[in-house]
Amino acid sequence: MTSLYWPYWLAHYYNYLEIATIVVAVLILISSLDDLIIDLWYWSRRLYRKFTVDRRYRPLTVEQLLARDEQPLAIMVPAWLEYDVIAPMIENMVSTLDYQNYVVFVGTYINDQRTIDEVERMRRRYKQLHRVEVPHAGPTCKADCLNWVIQAIFLHEKTHGMTFAGVVLHDSEDVLHPLELRLFNYLLPRKDMIQLPVVSLERNWYEWVAGVYMDEFAEWHGKDLVVRESMTDTVPSAGVGTCFSHRALRVLAGETENQPFNTDSLTEDYDVGARLAKVGMNAIFVRFPVQFRVLRKSWFRKPYESTLTMPLCVREFFPDTFRTAFRQKARWTLGIGLQGWEQMGWNGSLANRYLLFRDRKGVVTAFVSIIAYVILVQLLGLIVLRHSGLWDVTFPTPFESNDLIKYLLLANGVALVWRILHRYYFTAVLYGWQHGLLSMPRMLVGNFVNFMAASRAWRMFLVGKVMNRKLVWDKTMHDFPSTDLVAIAPRRLGSVLLSWQAITDTALQSALHEQQSRNVPLGRILLNNGWLDDETLAEAIAFQNDLPRVFDVAEKAAASTSSLSPEFALRWRVVCLGRNGEGREQIAVANPLPDEGLRQVSAALGSKPVQLIARESEILALLRKLPARNGHAVPNARAPLLGDLLIEMGQLDRDEFSRVMLQYRPQHHGRIGDYLVDSGVLPRATIEQAVARQHNLYPTELPA
Repeated sequence: MTSLYWPYWLAHYYNYLEIATIVVAVLILISSLDDLIIDLWYWSRRLYRKFTVDRRYRPLTVEQLLARDEQPLAIMVPAWLEYDVIAPMIENMVSTLDYQNYVVFVGTYINDQRTIDEVERMRRRYKQLHRVEVPHAGPTCKADCLNWVIQAIFLHEKTHGMTFAGVVLHDSEDVLHPLELRLFNYLLPRKDMIQLPVVSLERNWYEWVAGVYMDEFAEWHGKDLVVRESMTDTVPSAGVGTCFSHRALRVLAGETENQPFNTDSLTEDYDVGARLAKVGMNAIFVRFPVQFRVLRKSWFRKPYESTLTMPLCVREFFPDTFRTAFRQKARWTLGIGLQGWEQMGWNGSLANRYLLFRDRKGVVTAFVSIIAYVILVQLLGLIVLRHSGLWDVTFPTPFESNDLIKYLLLANGVALVWRILHRYYFTAVLYGWQHGLLSMPRMLVGNFVNFMAASRAWRMFLVGKVMNRKLVWDKTMHDFPSTDLVAIAPRRLGSVLLSWQAITDTALQSALHEQQSRNVPLGRILLNNGWLDDETLAEAIAFQNDLPRVFDVAEKAAASTSSLSPEFALRWRVVCLGRNGEGREQIAVANPLPDEGLRQVSAALGSKPVQLIARESEILALLRKLPARNGHAVPNARAPLLGDLLIEMGQLDRDEFSRVMLQYRPQHHGRIGDYLVDSGVLPRATIEQAVARQHNLYPTELPA
């Protein structure tokens, strides 16, 4: 009996599939028409501005940004489990920004010690960095962390008797452009909220999940946000690259008992944009063209650097695995699509309500796309089965009897092509034609990511309602680009210290002038004149040379089984710290060793050591404990080496000294002064004069 009826069951099932196809096709067409409205608005606006606004007004220039006096700005960075990226992000930010008058506030939780340690390490290095402690355990939500940071900013204003013109919101994985603060400074205080575009850093061709972010953000921030601003004069915050005026934050804080960010929402950035629009604040989405150095990843050649002109934006790496991607997008879907619906309702003008519909339709259309795939696979399977002759029972179908359905499917096909062309265009503008082509198959991947995100969002929302559970920060681990992706100019010690606000420009200029006349290391001059402390100097030297810092040198040296002869240690001012976890020798130095010094130390230790930067006072404190050699005391902590002093006195050229030292072996030649005399480089009287000067200017301390 079963074999007799199964063809009819299949025929009925095929009929139901066709009906489901029509329902899904109608939903897809509605969504496609919605997208078409945005597309047509964008191109009409672009064409209109080309023949009107662009001809009437001259565009803003970099020179105008630089001419504006710097107003004080604050940057806030919320951090929960950001120990792996927060330090390089801060380093890159400080070394990149072409701005001086700013302060950075990083919020951390009391139970996130690893992030605290990294922020504290950076705080010792950068005088403009402040760590704000959230006084309870995390995670809570990002809005809660930001509210504590805002209170610290208000307290800083009160304590220092000043007012920040604007407060900039960033995440710990953001890569900034040098002119970012200049642009905010130019627009403040006329604008109450300024939003920059956000784009993904370029990924390899095979990273399809991460590539979805490239495609989507290229289109969203290249087209959709432009249309949204022009339709309603409102701009949603993207959560990064957003600048709030002081007035805007005070208004928000006044409405909510000093909590400007909504702790009941997982997308506090989206929420705050809507609230500012509701009270009539002036927001703007800025697309200011600048040049970027980008790392192009081609199919046919190795990665190469290229210069690209595009709007000033915030760049970052987005998740590159399926699980991390849908978990992050679930938070966005939950906050915007479900919590936003619940908390903000459907208010405002007709245009605003339409845009709210666009924001929230994803909680439904994410399922419609996957249902369409499931139906399509089944229809194709049944069609193949029928054409194979294994199944030949059919009933009259709507596809054959109704021309409207054919037009419906044809319209959806045209809409799909239209959508693909737009995705290709906006992706290719930023990343080139190769990624433009890849954006087409990546649309399929994106649909599955959005489906899983919507599923997780609904589950979190419903479980939270049933269990009366407050939703917390759903953490996504981040990556920060390596130095081959973030171009950093060669670091000079003076520029590093100036960018850290560790010294004044006047002090630097005085030190540089003294350095030219005396040929003394810049750091030593700054220390001797009291313009700098040795802790900051050590941090700056470590940063300048991309070398790690080391602390507790005495403790590590005491536990070390490696050693150098006292003369050798004094010659190069080196302290052995033993082997690291990889079995490599480690040494503490106040400055990176010159090539010859590194070669000699490597030969003495039997392998090339890892250089760790320590405070010079720590190293000298240990060298003082070495036994005196040939009756000579250990040098004072500020005393220059004899060779440096001879160069400073003009008795010896640095290149000549370096050449002579290539043959120097402390175990054979003894003291450097004797070696220079025996080699015929300098007379004994000159050496004695230099030693006397050293004792007069830098009184020595006898070893304990």
